[in-house]
Amino acid sequence: MQKKLIAVAVAGALGAPAVVLAQASTVQIYGRFNVEYAYADQGAGRRKVDDFQAPGSAIGFRGEEKLGGGMSAWFQCESTADPRGAAGGASGGVFCSRNSAVGFKGAFGNVFLGTWDTPFKRTGGPNIVGAEQTGHWGVIEPLASNSTTVADNTNRDVFFRRQRNSVNYDSPNFAGFQVLAAFGTTNGATASTPVFDQKARVFSLGAQYRAGPLYISGAYERHNEFAVLTGLNNFDDDEGWHIGANYTFAGRVKIGGLWTRNTFPSTNLLGDIDYDAFHVGVDWNIQGPHGILASYTRVDDADGAPGAVGPGGARPNVPVATIPNDTGADMWTIRYYYNFSKRTQFRIGYSRIENDSQARYRLTALARPGTTVPTGLGDNQSAFGITIDHRF
Repeated sequence: MQKKLIAVAVAGALGAPAVVLAQASTVQIYGRFNVEYAYADQGAGRRKVDDFQAPGSAIGFRGEEKLGGGMSAWFQCESTADPRGAAGGASGGVFCSRNSAVGFKGAFGNVFLGTWDTPFKRTGGPNIVGAEQTGHWGVIEPLASNSTTVADNTNRDVFFRRQRNSVNYDSPNFAGFQVLAAFGTTNGATASTPVFDQKARVFSLGAQYRAGPLYISGAYERHNEFAVLTGLNNFDDDEGWHIGANYTFAGRVKIGGLWTRNTFPSTNLLGDIDYDAFHVGVDWNIQGPHGILASYTRVDDADGAPGAVGPGGARPNVPVATIPNDTGADMWTIRYYYNFSKRTQFRIGYSRIENDSQARYRLTALARPGTTVPTGLGDNQSAFGITIDHRF
């Protein structure tokens, strides 16, 4: 992708030493406009809608300064750039609302502080065929969950998350192997009182291995004290795991798979609730600029104790004696794409979710308009649409 480099110059008011330092650095402007139009069927009893989305659209600035001895200081400020004219959006609607940080990197690895995708997300979604897509083609929760949501220490059911106020470390690359770690601070904690002393934190650890056509990854994430259960100072600790892999055959056909498990303590203290999800995807570069991407995702029935799992989150929310059967869902997606260049792609495709009788999963984490309940129990949803994706 072609980039535009702008030399940084500092005016005389900042002083000569600052000018000398700044002239040794560069700032890069980059961005993406990813706009899709779809005709979406929200399910039985809900109106069909024409729907525009702009998932992942952003503009950013990043720069690096060589400090000597193989070490560099760097920064990145990335913000949502919604070409629909919508305010805010999933990333918070503020400057540097997306992956934004400052840090040092060198032979020791990369240490940085700010807002960034967790290792759980980085080793799962972006690198596994068909598992990252947002908008109308986004894989269903809990596999993707609210992957575009900027969350501090809230939204307990969100594991593929972008974490604010985080300390991050990427290890050096050891013959294709790399470790990623992140810690989310307690900025979102409840103030200490005689009643509650909640200290919400995020711990995320991932590992990945690349060797030619092979990619393998795994991750673990823990959300400490994200929600209040029953009683004073009684908080839950949610956990997530995933294992994924891709393999590219003959440089043209990439096949990938991902397994995830999310575990939540039940609000009624009877035990944990587990969700397993499985995803497979195929990306076939047919010839020249033409390609097809297809994927299948299955969320199995929930296991464990009944009760709510989190704000807006329990899918299903079952305040009954036992979790019923048929709480899973299936999703199919197929898209044709045409690459006009390395930076511009056109896509057209179809996506469908079929819920089991006691499930209410929905197309991505983006709520469909026209209803406060995104999907009725056992309802199906589908969307047919086109996408223009341009990067600069």
